Amino acid sequence: MKTEKKILSKEVISWAFYDWANSAFATTVIAGFFPIFFKSFWANSLSDTESTALLGLANSLSGFFILIFAPFLGALADITFRKKYMLVFFMLIGAGSTVSFFFIYEGYWMIAVIAYILASIGFSGGNIFYDSLIIDVSNDQSRNQVSAFGYAMGYLGGGILFVVNVLMYLQPNIFGLASEIDAVLFSFLSVAIWWSIFTLPLIKFVKERKGEITSLSLTSTVKNSFFRVINTFKEIRQYKNLFYFLVAYWLYMDGIDTVVRMALAFGSDIGLASSELIVALIITQFIGFPSTIFFGLLAERFGLKILLYIGIGIYILICFGGLVISTIFGFYLLAGVIGLVQGGVQSVSRAVFSKMVPDGKDSEFFGFYNLVGKSAVIFGPMMMGLVSYLFSDPRAGIISLLILFIPGLLVLRMVEIKER
Repeated sequence: MKTEKKILSKEVISWAFYDWANSAFATTVIAGFFPIFFKSFWANSLSDTESTALLGLANSLSGFFILIFAPFLGALADITFRKKYMLVFFMLIGAGSTVSFFFIYEGYWMIAVIAYILASIGFSGGNIFYDSLIIDVSNDQSRNQVSAFGYAMGYLGGGILFVVNVLMYLQPNIFGLASEIDAVLFSFLSVAIWWSIFTLPLIKFVKERKGEITSLSLTSTVKNSFFRVINTFKEIRQYKNLFYFLVAYWLYMDGIDTVVRMALAFGSDIGLASSELIVALIITQFIGFPSTIFFGLLAERFGLKILLYIGIGIYILICFGGLVISTIFGFYLLAGVIGLVQGGVQSVSRAVFSKMVPDGKDSEFFGFYNLVGKSAVIFGPMMMGLVSYLFSDPRAGIISLLILFIPGLLVLRMVEIKER
């Protein structure tokens, strides 16, 4: 029975290993090497503000795909009971596209953008089904801790490979590589391998809840999925509390994801060295691992909503901090503060949402959850890149994120959260 599930059972650990697996893409590719390498290698013929705007556009386009297809994919998984199969499908898209980075020549920024969009779609699409599987490996009492454990595993796994990749970048000769360029390209290759291998525990040990599998044809299944999506849109509106939370989540997660994806591009634009910026991301990762677990414990003690207030408030302060930093030490300080709250806000948000999901709507509603969270990057990165370009000042871009964080905090006040 669900109430008998252990917090750290084999299923939970195997489930969390997918966060360990795909977080390598989030750290090494999205937050780490891709922004810097894109600007200096693939888009080296463009100005800093032009390449930053392109990077924001690429992130926004991948978010748009998830906006369109996330609810449909969730409904399809609920009908066919094939969440694990769908997760693997998107993992292969993501890992395969990441491999393609290795073969893209200098100056081919358009091909790099296309490959990045596909890889990001694979990353976000896989997370739809990973997040929905939390229902299968936990119960109401353990879900907040299981959610925090998954995010913490992501920080640790993504951080370990990222450290190795940074060492390759800083000392390529030790690894038998000819240059920093080769080091970055082999780092992308290592992400694809890491992502694929550490998905295996979830495939083998996580047991997806089964229902009565439909015998409908593929066409009928797709048709039914489409109508379920329409019905879910209508149904979501009936859950007023859930609706308010999703609006708040969309706003503040748009800001958080933009910070993750655009931070190193921002640092590069204000004149900081690439090698120093990479160290800042390591700081975020390894502060984030224990902080995410601790954040979850504080949420158990003081309440989920209070901790969300604190986390979003800190991000507002980070935006103001971006206005004044001019040295790498200031950037390191902001990186450490981000590490304190980033995983915690995401973990607690997922736990809050799981408490609001109606029975039997797991994948379908988590499809909407991911639609809101992952598609939030439609506006944030594009806004930051465009504002930076229009004002020829990256600091204008970072302060524009207040448009997302402050309303998100205000809407969250309208949400009643069911505490343990």
